[in-house]
Amino acid sequence: MRILYVTLIIVVADQITKLLVKGVRIPWLNIHLEGMGLGTSKPVFGEFLKLTYIENSGMAFGIDFGGKMFFSVFSLVASVGILLYLFKIRSEHFPVRLSLAMILGGAVGNLIDRIFYGAFFKGLPLFQGSVVDFIDVDFFNIELFGYHLSRWPVFNVADASVTIGVFLMLTFHRRYFGPKESQAVPAMQGSAFSDGSIAPGDESGSGTVPPPSNPDSSVKPDSMPSRYKRQS
Repeated sequence: MRILYVTLIIVVADQITKLLVKGVRIPWLNIHLEGMGLGTSKPVFGEFLKLTYIENSGMAFGIDFGGKMFFSVFSLVASVGILLYLFKIRSEHFPVRLSLAMILGGAVGNLIDRIFYGAFFKGLPLFQGSVVDFIDVDFFNIELFGYHLSRWPVFNVADASVTIGVFLMLTFHRRYFGPKESQAVPAMQGSAFSDGSIAPGDESGSGTVPPPSNPDSSVKPDSMPSRYKRQS
């Protein structure tokens, strides 16, 4: 299951970037990282790309319904399910396994936030944390049903990994697991035997033996048993 190295790399990259944004203090390891203030923003490429630190208690890209416990349990169950499915298809095509490994990496990355961040940073119970988002990208101005969108919802490395993984899955799953065209079995030409000979009466090779023009003529009177012969 070397494909899980992809998952591990995504989880590590996701957590490192989140801790750099959020900041962390571990005195016994002499680690003191000053992060950004919640709600603050720093430009990277002008207004097109910024680092904006927010915390999200919902799903990817700020989608929110249910509650923290619901999303934590859902993410945990989904991660276990994807891991088991990856083990099941461990011999399948690489693009399909890669897409699942990326989805798993993103799910685990955000799951760590939900389970541990509340307890580690705020003293809350487990499964009460919020996901750290910080990638803020400019977007087209869209007005739809009274909702105005000028920037893409703030996201993180885990969200990006899930999105790319789903895109790869939709792209390659049908190619490798879609309905296969039925292979027509060529009709056997003629009733040819293994030695190349043709069945008697099928000199044309059509596979059928034509019936005699007169069925009764194929049976000679002399060859019939005496009890069937007409009495003279």
